[in-house]
Amino acid sequence: MNARNPAPATAIDSGGITFHHPLAFWLGCLLLIAGVFAHAPMLLMGRYTHWQMVGMAMDGWMLAGMAAIPLGLALAGYGLMPRLAQMRETRRGNHLHFHIADGVPLNRAHWTLVAVLVVALAVDVMKPATLGFVVPGMSHEYGIPKPTASWLALVALTGTTIGSVVWGRIGDLFGRRAAILLSALMFMGTAICGAMPDFSWNLLMCFLMGASAGGLLPVAFTLMAETVPAADRGWLLVALGGIGTSAGYLLAAGAAAVLEPMFSWRVLWLLGLPTGALIIFLNRWIPESPRFLSDAGLESQARAVLQRFAGTAAAVESDDSAHPGAPDIDNPHAVAGLRALLRGRHASISWGLIVCGIAWGLANFGFLLWLPVNLTQLGVDPKAASALLAKGAILALPGIAVVVWLYHHWSSVRSLVLFIVLSAMSLLVFAALGLFHIASPGFTITAVALLLVSISGVVAMLIPYAAEIYPVQLRGTGSGVIAASTKAGGVLGAGLGVLGLFQHLAISATAIAVILLVSAVMLWRNGIETRGVSLEDIQDQLAAAD
Repeated sequence: MNARNPAPATAIDSGGITFHHPLAFWLGCLLLIAGVFAHAPMLLMGRYTHWQMVGMAMDGWMLAGMAAIPLGLALAGYGLMPRLAQMRETRRGNHLHFHIADGVPLNRAHWTLVAVLVVALAVDVMKPATLGFVVPGMSHEYGIPKPTASWLALVALTGTTIGSVVWGRIGDLFGRRAAILLSALMFMGTAICGAMPDFSWNLLMCFLMGASAGGLLPVAFTLMAETVPAADRGWLLVALGGIGTSAGYLLAAGAAAVLEPMFSWRVLWLLGLPTGALIIFLNRWIPESPRFLSDAGLESQARAVLQRFAGTAAAVESDDSAHPGAPDIDNPHAVAGLRALLRGRHASISWGLIVCGIAWGLANFGFLLWLPVNLTQLGVDPKAASALLAKGAILALPGIAVVVWLYHHWSSVRSLVLFIVLSAMSLLVFAALGLFHIASPGFTITAVALLLVSISGVVAMLIPYAAEIYPVQLRGTGSGVIAASTKAGGVLGAGLGVLGLFQHLAISATAIAVILLVSAVMLWRNGIETRGVSLEDIQDQLAAAD
């Protein structure tokens, strides 16, 4: 590292777990919480009508609370932002490449970070998963048809698409930790959706909730990729996504089963306050990425964070001497910023991942949503169709263990391509079912299980792979763009569903399968192996192929 120009000491020196402007952050949190609690008087009026608030006029407390929340969010967000002097620090001289972080075994600091990020991802997944449980009660209270209420899901998906890109960029500019905590603050603020007396306010809050939920996931993967050792990075990333996603859906379903009968659908939105506050409480175990800090020129802070994961200061010092003057391999791009993902050395892989993400979104948010209807048209009893899907989902659960094993022991890129091809093949099986009007329960269960295993495997690997292949300056942005492509496919799928495409089983299955196969070819030709390879060496491979 550059001893001649050391970065100024800041609050991050303590290990990357405090704030740049702590007073502003905590005052903002208090103002935000006060804004949410200001909605309590009106909400409590609904306890005599089973928490129905439709048609109520907003009182002064609610209006004041709605004004306090964005002010608190802005103040807390400022508390997360690095000082301008730090932002002006540029790379001068040689910077440590942190090979020691790739050489140490997993220790308590790594496992603590994994546990905290699992909690954060579970909370993150819980937000959009709640939509399916909210819509029936909301439709009944507001007196709107379910097609109108379904706009809630479309707005949320649009929010997650935009949020994935915006939060990824925030993570690259201001830090991975700041982006994660900003999502938690948004979860807390949008909890007031549970106290809104009008459907239109729910749409606005759902968009903001979706933006924050879509943003947290790729940034969490980015932080994990830059912190854990290379030997264990791949399987931990895939397992993180699988466990966090499953836990999030279980939390949403459990909250709906236990709390909704007592407090109506509104309580599912109100849970945003305690769950967001939980992530804020866990912030002391969420350090900033040492690679991000080094890239920003904050070398002493990077060393402090690295020491937490390397074990001893002596280990860090020995690594400095073992790898002096590591080459600067992340800067040579013909273009900078977001465009660098789609032009230059990363373009071919980026486009392959984006095409795959869009196809996955079409399959998950379009084809699967219409599958019960299509099975019924084949002659399967409606109740039996739901049971078939449930059995297929249960059979698909062990698939995540297979994905983790293959990604860790075989190959990252080949495992991804394999599951993309399996997804395409399973869709072609459904195309045959529709084309030849086959309604065999056993055949259908097998096809459903194969489809759920394969597409679950694809999404479990897609964002982790993206978090590995981009340079530190673009890792958050790249992961965000790939995550956004899966949601964009969902938005496209919702639109095509309205137009009636998914009512044609054979046509829709074949179309999505073709797109998946195109992405598989692109990634087979252009993808690179990341299993057990340090993040810096991955960039070396890309530079050599450029």
